[in-house]
Amino acid sequence: MSVALQREAIDVAAEYAQLIGDSPGAAVATFTGYVRDHSDQHAVTELELEHYPEMALKVLEDLGRSAGERFGLSSWRIAHRYGRLAVGETIVWVGAVANHRGEAISACELIMDTLKTDAPFWKREQGSAGERWVASRDKDAQRRARWQSEETP
Repeated sequence: MSVALQREAIDVAAEYAQLIGDSPGAAVATFTGYVRDHSDQHAVTELELEHYPEMALKVLEDLGRSAGERFGLSSWRIAHRYGRLAVGETIVWVGAVANHRGEAISACELIMDTLKTDAPFWKREQGSAGERWVASRDKDAQRRARWQSEETP
């Protein structure tokens, strides 16, 4: 049950091995997010992620603990990159271990939906249209809001 904020590439296999340890439990769900080659309006060639280190770590740790309590997780892990990332590189990896698949999958979804709106990361895209900061999207706020109204399964 931990968080990693790192400039270097995320080793997905190593993250998975750390998540499950000696026992995978009954259900394991993971999510891996990658840098896309496009945004809503134009092609993207590179993404730069800036963050507030102490606050980002605290937000992600609190988020993991909250998901762990809500879904009865036996283990969870969040790894998030910062710095300059090329198209196709991993930005974020989330893993959850629970007694049932629904809880493990829901925990990953809750973590990602909340991370997108609450964690202090800022994205700057480089691409065919030049450089631009990525604004928050209403869709992300809507996905986040649904977790506030849903009861624990």
